[in-house]
Amino acid sequence: MTEQNHDDTEDLREETAEGSPELQEHDQLAQLQEELEEAKQRALYAAAEVQNVRRRLEQEKQDATKFAVSNFARDILAVKDHLERALDHVPDEARDGRAAKFIEGIEATLREMESIFTRQGIERVAAKGLELDPNVHQAMIEIPSDDAEPGTVIEEMQPGYTLKGRLLRPAMVGVARKP
Repeated sequence: MTEQNHDDTEDLREETAEGSPELQEHDQLAQLQEELEEAKQRALYAAAEVQNVRRRLEQEKQDATKFAVSNFARDILAVKDHLERALDHVPDEARDGRAAKFIEGIEATLREMESIFTRQGIERVAAKGLELDPNVHQAMIEIPSDDAEPGTVIEEMQPGYTLKGRLLRPAMVGVARKP
């Protein structure tokens, strides 16, 4: 019954509105106020969206600046690897002979590279003795072992590095498994 009364009221209102300019003006004013409120809401949403886009662009700009050297850093890691491998293969007797100064120069170059890496936020990924972490380690082989728990890194074939917390290159590792 209440709905019937509401419908009757609306019908009566429409009939009287045709002849009443005040009621028509009131209806127009109410409609304009409703449209104004909707426009305000759209403007607020648009302003919020613009602010979100600004924040996102600022973050992308900061990341681009922070990680601009990523490709160069990856490339220079290969040079560091080669220098380390070369030094690993130098026999002890060569360190006392005519090549001693040459070897010391290579070692000094490596120390300088490590100093530069530290200043630029490039850090070596810890691997040996830790549990395999697929976020920073790449398992290359499984090695049978009685001494280590399965899934533990027992050999590092190539070190991994991060740049300011972001992975540059995963450590390539050998992981223990049950014999």
